[in-house]
Amino acid sequence: MSLELGLVSVLPVLAPVAAAVLVLLLDAAVPGRREPHLVLGAAGLVAGLLGALPGLGLGAGEVRSALCLPSGWCAYRADHLVSALQVCALGAALVVLVLTWRDWAAPGDGGGQEGTGRAPVVTALLLAATAGVLAVPASGDLGSLLVALELATLPTVALVALVRTTWAPERRARAVDGAVSLLTTSLVSFGLLALGAALWVAATGSTRFDGRTQVEHPQLVVLAAVLLVAGLAFKISAVPFHAWTPLTYAAAPLPVTAYLATASKVAALGGLVVVVRALGAVDGATLVAVAVLAAASMTVGNLVALVQQDTVRLLAWSTVAQAGWVLLPLASLSAEAANAAGSYLVVYVTATLLAFVVLAAVLAVAPAQRPTSLDAQRGLLRSHPLLALPLALALLTLAGLPPAVAGVVAKIVVLRPVLGDETWWLALIAAVNIALGLAVYLRWVGVLLLPAAPGAGRPSARVPTRLWALGGVLTALLVVGSVLPVGVL
Repeated sequence: MSLELGLVSVLPVLAPVAAAVLVLLLDAAVPGRREPHLVLGAAGLVAGLLGALPGLGLGAGEVRSALCLPSGWCAYRADHLVSALQVCALGAALVVLVLTWRDWAAPGDGGGQEGTGRAPVVTALLLAATAGVLAVPASGDLGSLLVALELATLPTVALVALVRTTWAPERRARAVDGAVSLLTTSLVSFGLLALGAALWVAATGSTRFDGRTQVEHPQLVVLAAVLLVAGLAFKISAVPFHAWTPLTYAAAPLPVTAYLATASKVAALGGLVVVVRALGAVDGATLVAVAVLAAASMTVGNLVALVQQDTVRLLAWSTVAQAGWVLLPLASLSAEAANAAGSYLVVYVTATLLAFVVLAAVLAVAPAQRPTSLDAQRGLLRSHPLLALPLALALLTLAGLPPAVAGVVAKIVVLRPVLGDETWWLALIAAVNIALGLAVYLRWVGVLLLPAAPGAGRPSARVPTRLWALGGVLTALLVVGSVLPVGVL
């Protein structure tokens, strides 16, 4: 039996993996250095990005395949949507890497310099997790899907726990708690995925997602699909599998939180797209489970976000609410459902990354003892208008409110499949959550417009150049997306 490799097609996954291995080898050859490892990691992500870009030009029915058998089945299949998700994940990972560029050598709260020994480990973990994220939506069988999901998850657990030694003991303890919460939830979700995979094999007699599966037991397929969706719901932070999200987000280093809120969500949507496509028209009953997850996630996320006083925790609950919007079109039988979910995820990732970049800039200059609190950002429009305006644009995009037209179009795109299926109860819940979302994000925007709190100190430092650059690029993407809105990938 011959195997057609097609390594050029799988370059988006191979490049980060190769870079992770080279980073560890470089650390053994040149210990105690930091910049070469980060440069090599960035080069791996850029190489993967260049490898994924040709997939954006694929037409309907065209795929870039690899690891193919003579029968025509391929373990790796990337169409236009998969390539777009890979570009989104690689771009997000690159932003996170730039955010961490100086984090591990900067003076800590307790004084002193952080050693450089962790930079290779952090970079290798980030690259490994990103490789898993990229492999999930292109998986051609259950085995590849499960392995890729674990590769996308387990390194992030270490990233959450691997905090700076100069942090206060209480803060380091919270980071460990957040990592344990993430690990525990991931193990439970993997159990659900494994059980769903076993039922899938029992019902179909095959582990492959080839579109020609012979269903011998349709009831088992429905149960398998529900378990697979439940297992994937943890990673996208959907209710009721969201409990790890606020704890882990608040405890992890800010760049790691940004990664969990953006790039990591690509793996979750990719896995859901794989399952939905494999189901085809077998049974529409499983769509009810997706609809319930979507409705519960957006409602609970928005309601809890309304009372948050810390911006990181607010963004954590925002992730839960936005997960509901990403799931929303997948609750329909529309052929464009997956593309609609992908379009929304790209807009969400861009806006959320911009919010985290601005938050990192505020942390760099704010003299307050609690710089992530909403009160610490009062009057930001007057003191730092070049930070407040991009942040406001990101928040308006998440809310789906003009002049952030990209967010408005994204909301319309995900609602269209639901309205087309005439699922009115779900559309009504979505409409209520549009109003709740406006309250959540406009509350934050209103804080930016208020006068500075009495006694607030002046900024103690300048915003690093790299944060200005990242903020400028992400702002430009949202502005272009608003001027020339694209509804579907």
